[in-house]
Amino acid sequence: MSKPEPQAPSSSNFIRQIVEADLEAGNYAARNWGGEPGTAETHRSGSTDPARIRTRFPPEPNGYLHIGHAKSICLNFGLAQEYGGICHLRFDDTNPTKEEQEFVDSILDAVRWLGFDWGKHLYYASDYFEHLYRFARHLVERGLAYVDSLTAEEMRAMRGTLTEAGQNSPHRDRPVAESLDLLARMCAGEFPDGTHVLRAKIDMAAPNINLRDPAMYRIRHASHHRTGDAWSIYPTYDWAHGVSDALENITHSICTLEFEDHRPLYNWFNERLAEGGLLNTPLPQQIEFARLNLTYVVLSKRKLIQLVEEKHVDGWDDPRMPTLVGARRRGYTPEGFRLFAERIGVSRADSWIDYSVLEDCMREDLNARAERRIAVLDPVKLVIDNYPDDREELCEAPNHPQKPELGTRPVPFTRELWIEREDYAEVPPKGYFRLAPGAEVRLRYAYVVKCTGVDKDSGGNVIAVHCEYDPDTRSGTPGAEKKKVKGNIHWLSARRAQRSEVRLYDRLFLSANPGAGDRDFLADLNPESKRIVTALVEPALAVARPEDRFQFERHGYFVADRVDTRAGAAVFNRAVTLRDTWAKKSAT
Repeated sequence: MSKPEPQAPSSSNFIRQIVEADLEAGNYAARNWGGEPGTAETHRSGSTDPARIRTRFPPEPNGYLHIGHAKSICLNFGLAQEYGGICHLRFDDTNPTKEEQEFVDSILDAVRWLGFDWGKHLYYASDYFEHLYRFARHLVERGLAYVDSLTAEEMRAMRGTLTEAGQNSPHRDRPVAESLDLLARMCAGEFPDGTHVLRAKIDMAAPNINLRDPAMYRIRHASHHRTGDAWSIYPTYDWAHGVSDALENITHSICTLEFEDHRPLYNWFNERLAEGGLLNTPLPQQIEFARLNLTYVVLSKRKLIQLVEEKHVDGWDDPRMPTLVGARRRGYTPEGFRLFAERIGVSRADSWIDYSVLEDCMREDLNARAERRIAVLDPVKLVIDNYPDDREELCEAPNHPQKPELGTRPVPFTRELWIEREDYAEVPPKGYFRLAPGAEVRLRYAYVVKCTGVDKDSGGNVIAVHCEYDPDTRSGTPGAEKKKVKGNIHWLSARRAQRSEVRLYDRLFLSANPGAGDRDFLADLNPESKRIVTALVEPALAVARPEDRFQFERHGYFVADRVDTRAGAAVFNRAVTLRDTWAKKSAT
């Protein structure tokens, strides 16, 4: 990643204030950026410049990233860019039974898509397995860790509660030599899963349960997606996470509030290793912020898995899913997510963000970038009786009304057109300014027409609307605007329009808090969250490429599906409507 130009810092949130204070005080200026192999080597930090901050985004590769991760990605990479620092991407891959290369690849792709680049700073906790094992032996040698042979159930029973202290394991005072021997044999694969664990020796009476002799290594005969079968023991997340931060010379370890109670444990590990000369100082500073709580979605990994496995959605990249791969397929933009992250900010107070805030950010971004096109989603024929049947003319429509530099495109106009069915009403309600018996409207970019009648089928359904046009009212010609009408509708030539599949996506859940109380969250699924129509679109859309974005006039913002779009046969997904329709629903 090329070195970004430092931006003028803004103390708009408490994390920025901490970073600015640290930089001003030179808290990391004295850091030893070098070190012997096995500690925080210079090549890990990639720099000997002590003025830089160093952050990281550390996902576990056991699933797809979701919208909540987007906030963390923007925060960590954004802070590094803002203060001329470096952000690492590190996979905390300590559980081989749940991690897959598929998830690694999807996370790499998601971070790139959001607009961030880790450069050469891509790391894995599995890079440090040798270091972690050596560090663990060091703690055993100092009497700060021991091999425990209790079962998982026995350890759980002796751990205590929030109000009662735990009990020491009968193996807590096992001789150092015996623990070292057992640890080596665990590593060599001599024992079945669950036979022994390595535990830190801290305090079984600690008020913070995380400090009650936590597990550091467990036996797991499983193949790792990077190290294969080289290991029979794997570090726990709590053992590997904080130490990995220190090995990478991270200055500010930014995480969500659920890790606040784990901070004392991370500090205990790192401080003991630094005392033994195994880690550089100063050590990473952990800072917690409130995670993203968003209405109308579920971000629980368990619930997301259930949605996919029970086929309530069409996979992890279903455009209704809150995964980043789903959001991308829906047509949400990286710029919209970065705007959203900046707009909601960070704080230590838990709060709920209404989904409409995210939608508004997407509208704001898409409005600026999406070219305009015409699509008729529910068509009915419009016949202009006094227009020559063999005539065809081209009307000019702007590609973007606020960006004249994008030019115009021709839209064919013929005697028979398609219009939206809702643009005709036999008995118009009050305030209705579209087509009705005797009413006049302007066909956008074309002429003023007057409704003269309709054709109906045997069931009384309107199958064609008849009009007459005023040839002196063509848009863009002198005097065309003298004739004033209140209605303005869009249309497509029946002869030239193309058919296309359009998927109308809406929120996946009807409730702002799915599954609140004792209710099954699946009971809140929105049965209208996906509707597929065969629409008519203007010829210019026939050549749309995957992920091309457009505003369909009056209908919202759409994207050519990145999976199903083929040359000459685009499939369009609705990203977001032109305005918040849920505000009205919520008020009723």
